[in-house]
Amino acid sequence: MGKYFVNDVDIKSTWDQVFSAFWQRYPNPFSTHVLTEDVVYREVTADHRLLTRRLLTKTNRLPRWAERFFPANLARSVYVVEDSIVDPRNRSMTTFTWNLNHTRLMTVEERCVFQESRDRPAWTQLTREAWITSGVYGFSRPIQEFGLARFKSNQTKALRGLELALANMHGGSSPRPRRDTVKEASEKAKEAALAATEKAKTLASAASPQKPRQFV
Repeated sequence: MGKYFVNDVDIKSTWDQVFSAFWQRYPNPFSTHVLTEDVVYREVTADHRLLTRRLLTKTNRLPRWAERFFPANLARSVYVVEDSIVDPRNRSMTTFTWNLNHTRLMTVEERCVFQESRDRPAWTQLTREAWITSGVYGFSRPIQEFGLARFKSNQTKALRGLELALANMHGGSSPRPRRDTVKEASEKAKEAALAATEKAKTLASAASPQKPRQFV
């Protein structure tokens, strides 16, 4: 059946600030397992939503007990696709991520929703969900348990990295309310989009030929 994880977090920053910090959170000392990030697609739709697809490379260290059962040459990196939709009208950002390789060993799918708090506009609500499954016969349960424990650890680090990005945006002081439009954010990321090299495309195609999923 797999493992399911969900939690809700209140971030003491406006949605605009969280939205801006999201694109600036790597690199940071809390997410050293994230090795690379490349924008492979970006579009501003007619209804002013920002769609982005990114390819991330992360370390993929196996637990010691599993190393005896799997080949020594098993790739130590995992390629992850991150789709995101930014909706400035509804003050929300939704992301969906999943791994491209090692899917038989373990699949981790994550969905995050960053929503402006209705009761406290100076705060942002983050709802994070994850689904962890394994197709290894006889070992799926311990692999899923390991994946859930690792996910919990990494999501805590991810939040700390986002908080660090928020602090860096404001020189380490308390953030001041600021509103960034999707157009401005898109232009800021334009250079990154143009710099998405053939390496990102090669990694994506080499990892798994599965059909790309739709944006969430």
